[in-house]
Amino acid sequence: MKKLFKRCVIAAVIASSFSALSVSASDKVTQQVLFKNVSIFNGIDNKLYKNSNVLIEGNLIKSISAKDIKANADALIIDGEGRTLMPGLIEGHGHLQMNGTGLADIENNRNWEELAVRSAARAKSALMSGFTTWRDAGGMGAGLRKSIDAGVVDGPRIYSAGAFIGPTGSHADFRNFTTPNETFNGPQTASGRLGVSCTADSIGDIKACARQNFMQGATQIKVMSSGGVASAFDPWQLDAYSQAELAAAVEVADAYGSYVMSHAYSKKSMIRNLEAGVKTLEHGFMFDAEVAKLMEEKGAYITTNMTAFSPYLGEIEAISGSPAASRKAETAQATFKDYLKNVNKYQPKLGFHVDCVGGVATCEQQADHSIYLSGEFIGNYYTLKSMTSTNGEIVKLTGSVLDPYFQAKLGVVAKGAYADLLLVDGNPLEDLTVIGANKKWFDAPARDEIKTMRVIMKDGKIYKNTL
Repeated sequence: MKKLFKRCVIAAVIASSFSALSVSASDKVTQQVLFKNVSIFNGIDNKLYKNSNVLIEGNLIKSISAKDIKANADALIIDGEGRTLMPGLIEGHGHLQMNGTGLADIENNRNWEELAVRSAARAKSALMSGFTTWRDAGGMGAGLRKSIDAGVVDGPRIYSAGAFIGPTGSHADFRNFTTPNETFNGPQTASGRLGVSCTADSIGDIKACARQNFMQGATQIKVMSSGGVASAFDPWQLDAYSQAELAAAVEVADAYGSYVMSHAYSKKSMIRNLEAGVKTLEHGFMFDAEVAKLMEEKGAYITTNMTAFSPYLGEIEAISGSPAASRKAETAQATFKDYLKNVNKYQPKLGFHVDCVGGVATCEQQADHSIYLSGEFIGNYYTLKSMTSTNGEIVKLTGSVLDPYFQAKLGVVAKGAYADLLLVDGNPLEDLTVIGANKKWFDAPARDEIKTMRVIMKDGKIYKNTL
């Protein structure tokens, strides 16, 4: 009888404890931030919604209204005074861990410690430049993303492609001519050991590399189906992978519910990729009417580095230090002269990308110049949409199973979307300098911040507030 009594008392205490915990949890007030008196660029429409209010609760946008919104008593109130509230920027094709002076420098002179520390510095710089989400297009696994998400370092949300996949002598082959014979197939090069690149010369190898990337935490796959400019062995005209080989990468990505992004310059390569099921064409410099039609049929996207059309292009360290790369850059620019005309005519689903290889200062300069060039070439609205809602759609191609940020939309100011927001002086639809656009590139002065970017919020947390 005494034992039964004790059990009843213990059960009552436990039940009481759970009840208290339940009440405590239900009574807990989620942190709120209220932006008052702002003009909204929502990432989609070519207009500002003036005199608006936006309530953030936790890490999501709870409500948007032209009327006053009632917030909790302890909510943080930010009076925008008519400034523009817009989505955080999204880098559609970046390389945080490709932070040496060029591909040869990364292969031969940098170890994992240096690349890792530099990638953390690059991540913080990106966030403080307004990039709250980053699609990494090769050269990095999931380690930095996990560290950022755990609060160890500051940086954007990251969707990483893992190691570049390409055949011997392709844009994914970073060896030099003196690499020992035993590393012929690439696995024991520095890039292979560090998970930066994966040499794949057969359908079986392509599948193995893709599966290895997914195992290491990649959210999508990146293949090098064309040659490039800032690399040693490949002419940019190279069509490195057949349609069957590309289909093999797509088959693996499909099995994971994800997709393939492909470095593709030539028209032949772009069409081959689209027919194989690739969802995003990277660079795509020979884009034309036929490619545009096929992209629409396949629901595909394109992302392009506008610096390819800059008169400064030859001054990039990765190009200026190599006579071969310099020659390739000159012929490429001449061949790709119709790209901008065709993009403006056919208006594909275009994502913004900087594609910088280098350190913090170098990539800040390149990003600012890229924004300026994009505005000049395709207009402010198309540029802003490419940096927000379109890139928001692209990162979500990774599918809900692998998406590390599956709960809400990115790249838009909308009810229920992630609270990744910027508050900027002025109207970016009229003036892209408010988000950092700079006509200068290498001759631009070093900067610590973008002063017109007054508030930077990611996942409901404020990283900068100068109001």
